[in-house]
Amino acid sequence: MAQVTLRINGYAYMIGCQDGEEQHLEAMAAEVNRRIDGVRTASGPSGEARMLVMAALLMADDMFELSARLEAAEAAAEAPPVEPRPDPRLGRKLGRIAKRAEEIADGLEHP
Repeated sequence: MAQVTLRINGYAYMIGCQDGEEQHLEAMAAEVNRRIDGVRTASGPSGEARMLVMAALLMADDMFELSARLEAAEAAAEAPPVEPRPDPRLGRKLGRIAKRAEEIADGLEHP
């Protein structure tokens, strides 16, 4: 098992992970730092615990939204395709156009 030292909001944390997952863990820590920087920019300096809670809530909100989108996409993929309903006005209009075309064609045949 690998050990990685992560710096989050200026504090060092020793975290264990599976061998080969070190870069992934460091990328996650960088995302947490990015969120903390956003909280600090929006609300000013605050306590360590509050910064971490706010960053966690922002990330949880993103996860909730992505999960809802994924569920909607999966439901849409599983739903049978919806057949478009013909517009009755379009049928009537096409009928009038066809009748007019026949009248024009009759006029060309019989001068």
